[in-house]
Amino acid sequence: MEIPGKVAVYCPLIDAKGTAAKLIAIVDGHYQLETTVKGRIHTMFLPVDQTALIFTEPEPEPDPEMEIER
Repeated sequence: MEIPGKVAVYCPLIDAKGTAAKLIAIVDGHYQLETTVKGRIHTMFLPVDQTALIFTEPEPEPDPEMEIER
């Protein structure tokens, strides 16, 4: 997971159900997000405890040659 990163936002406070956004930071219990509304970029601050984020880019596959013995 890298910040900033593209995410899908799920938050009942703003009726977001998979809304595309960019996670900018996590500050004082809030996600700072940027989203496009009517062609313009807007900043949102949504509470962490009432918001779910899914990163749109999957995590990279681990290199099997770099496996660590335990």
